[in-house]
Amino acid sequence: MRTYFVYILKCNDNSYYTGFTNNLERRFLEHTSGKNNECYTFDKRPLELVWFETFNDVLDAIATEKKIKGWSRIKKEALIKEDWDKLVLYSKNYTQFGKPSSTGSD
Repeated sequence: MRTYFVYILKCNDNSYYTGFTNNLERRFLEHTSGKNNECYTFDKRPLELVWFETFNDVLDAIATEKKIKGWSRIKKEALIKEDWDKLVLYSKNYTQFGKPSSTGSD
């Protein structure tokens, strides 16, 4: 059975990058080494892996990545901190804690 990962990196400019991979160690090394100079994280190193979740179903992993990419910064931070009460609160009060204007990174 194959394993998939959804992960969040904290960049040196304090933005977050959310990604998906089937090899977390390899992918993190690609990000930190600057393998792809067109990647969002290229000029935002050093990077810190702040959260990840493991999946056995590729479609679940892809759906989770897309969902998290659409979240506000504070909602991502609640997930990273495993603060489930705030995660629920920020999900219910989208107008109060909603997504700020997007730069594509948060």
